[in-house]
Amino acid sequence: MNGTAVPAPEPSVPKQEPAKVETPTISTPAAQDVVKEVQQIVQETKRRELKESRIPTSRFGRLWNYGTLATGMGMGAINESFKRATGLSQESSGSVMLSESNVNRLVDKLSRMRGAALKMGQMLSIQGIQAAGDKTGLPPQLEQILLRVHDSANYMPRKQMEKVMAKELGGDWESNFKDFDPIPIAAASIGQVHAATLASTNEPVVIKIQYPGVAESIDSDLSNLKALVTFSNLLPRGMYLDNTIKVTKEELAWECDYVREANNAIRFKELLAGDDRYKVPSVVKDLCTTRVLVSERLQGRVLSKAVEESQAIRNELGEHLLRLCLREVFSFRFMQTDPNWSNFFYNKSQIELLDFGACREFPKEFLQIYGRILVSAANNDREGVWNYSKQLGFVTGYETEVMRNAHIDSVMVLGEPFRETAPDNYDFLSQTITQRVRETIPVMLRHRLTPPPDETYGLHKKLSGAFLLCTKLGSKFDTKAVWKEEVQDRFKM
Repeated sequence: MNGTAVPAPEPSVPKQEPAKVETPTISTPAAQDVVKEVQQIVQETKRRELKESRIPTSRFGRLWNYGTLATGMGMGAINESFKRATGLSQESSGSVMLSESNVNRLVDKLSRMRGAALKMGQMLSIQGIQAAGDKTGLPPQLEQILLRVHDSANYMPRKQMEKVMAKELGGDWESNFKDFDPIPIAAASIGQVHAATLASTNEPVVIKIQYPGVAESIDSDLSNLKALVTFSNLLPRGMYLDNTIKVTKEELAWECDYVREANNAIRFKELLAGDDRYKVPSVVKDLCTTRVLVSERLQGRVLSKAVEESQAIRNELGEHLLRLCLREVFSFRFMQTDPNWSNFFYNKSQIELLDFGACREFPKEFLQIYGRILVSAANNDREGVWNYSKQLGFVTGYETEVMRNAHIDSVMVLGEPFRETAPDNYDFLSQTITQRVRETIPVMLRHRLTPPPDETYGLHKKLSGAFLLCTKLGSKFDTKAVWKEEVQDRFKM
């Protein structure tokens, strides 16, 4: 999660809920004060379930951590091999490099390092986690590592946080805020989020503070990660690791620039002005720097809570999410490319948008061709999908028949909800699109002749993420109507 606006009453990170404190029916002021104090203690206990650990800041410090990780994993693999040979291990199959003890080592170390480790993991996972049982895709243990590291919540100690704030906003930085909670309400891959109130306006805000050393260590971190992944022999042929690292480096540099992110938020607010299906937080531009971002604190709930809502609410939320995704591709040519649950809140049926660090603009010519690929899929035109894919550089035209069919199949399924034959009320919970796309990935990894265009990493992450969010919500709505309004009536072939 890289959200820039988080509601005060509902921390989003802790995994275990302490026992609820029931408010007694006592009306005296003293009793009410006691109850309020107990509730505050419970809230603070929840937030303290986040793990505090100092973030390594220097290149040498980060190199040392990656080096000790590689050594530890090597020794762990040797130990696991010995235990399996002597029958002492509970694991009898799978990679010795990804034994349970080594998985725990990776999670613990990468949770402390944050930054590039998580970003590259995202990029690798969207290229293709394999279908169950297929050994040509990303190992399932590695997928679990990525999920566990993403869900972990290390934050920097107060002294380290205050040093960043003083460097960015001056030694008297606290004077800008009427109150400031030193315990973060969320911790992400690049920074952590604190609740505060502006001294000048009494406006509730959130402050995203970047971990020190993350931006300066992008190059060295990615080099160390490449060495670790190569040494561990974790990735299959067809992942095009060098290209993944190149794209990861570019996106990380963007996301570490909070001034850029503030400008992205302002741009999105302008693009969605007047559409009350969406809300974009206002940015306090005077208090934003390259490493600190201050923005309006939104009052919605994290989107994952919406699964508890009525079917009607879930239908509207899913429709709004898919509509926005299509609008970003076909109208804005400007997209927030990270569809993580935690980057969206909801307030009734309104979507509240968070985190604009992963935004990027796409060349008009590129999206014209990419749009034609999707339109061809919606029109059930396999030849159109293949020809436009060649124009865009997805394929060379010299692929085997197996690869050709796998590529076309993976794109065609994306067009199913938008075809004339699709049901008027498309049920995402019963769709098999995600699984069928995954099933084509091992084939494409074996037979791919060229890496995908750089721009498609973010596009595919957002498109597949939009489908997945609709599925998690169990949404049902008229996808053909959304396609007509957002694509057919706007996009010109």
